[in-house]
Amino acid sequence: MKPLILVTNDDGITSKGIRTLVEIMQELGEVVVVAPNSPQSGMGHAITIGEPLRLYETHIFDNVVEYECSGTPADCVKIAKHYVLLDRKPDLVVSGINHGSNNSINVLYSGTMSAAIEGAIEGIPSIGFSLCDFNEDADFSHAVPFIKSITESALENGIPIGIALNVNIPARSDLPIPGIKVCRQAHAKWQEKFDYRVDPNGRGYLWMAGEFVNFDTEKEDTDVWALDNNFISVVPCQYDLTGYEALEKLSTWDL
Repeated sequence: MKPLILVTNDDGITSKGIRTLVEIMQELGEVVVVAPNSPQSGMGHAITIGEPLRLYETHIFDNVVEYECSGTPADCVKIAKHYVLLDRKPDLVVSGINHGSNNSINVLYSGTMSAAIEGAIEGIPSIGFSLCDFNEDADFSHAVPFIKSITESALENGIPIGIALNVNIPARSDLPIPGIKVCRQAHAKWQEKFDYRVDPNGRGYLWMAGEFVNFDTEKEDTDVWALDNNFISVVPCQYDLTGYEALEKLSTWDL
C-alpha cells in the first residue's frame, strides 16, 4: 500500500514551491494537500481561534485530493488530521518547498517549519523543505532528487517521535552541491532596527529591517556553515522547549 503523504506550506497553495513538492510526493505515495489560500510567511506556530476557518476543495493539481484553507500552516495540519482525513493517519507530513531559507533562529518564525512541527506534535513523521531563494519563480529543479532521497529515507527509516526535520537547500548556482549535512541549528539571530517613515497622508509608521548575525562563524557543524558551503542542511527540530541543562540549577533557587 502506498504511504499517505500530507502536503502543506506557508507560501500559499498556488506557489511554485508546493507544486514542485506535490509532484515529487506523487512519485512516492498517495498525496493529500491542505494548504493556506494566501501567503502565511512569518506566521510561526499561530493558530486561528477568534474567527471561523474556511475550507474549500480546489483543482490546482492533477489526481490529488486538495483543499485550500483560510488559516495558518499549523491550522492546515490540524484540519487535515482531524477533519479531512478523519480516521486516516498520514505516514508523513511534508511542508514547503518554501521560497527562502529557514535556517538557524528562523525556524521559530517559519510557517513552513511550524506546519512540520505540528505534524510532529500529532505523532506523524514530518519534514519542512526550504530553498534559499526568495524569488517567486525560483528554480527548484536541482533540489528535486535530494528532496526525493531525503523523503524516501524518512519513509524507510522513520523519524524519531517528536522530531521534525528542517531541510534547507542552497539556491541554484554554477557550484555543485557536495552533499547533505546533518547538523545543528546555528547560534544566530536577527539584529532588528526600525525605520520611521511617513505615508502619503502624513501619518507615521514603522518598517522593520535589520541584519542577520551569526555567532557560530567558525563552527562547521551548523546549518549556516553547511549552506554557506553549498551543502544541504538537515536539522532535527523538537517542540519540547524545556531547557534541561537549567533544571538542576533552577532547583537550587529558593522559590
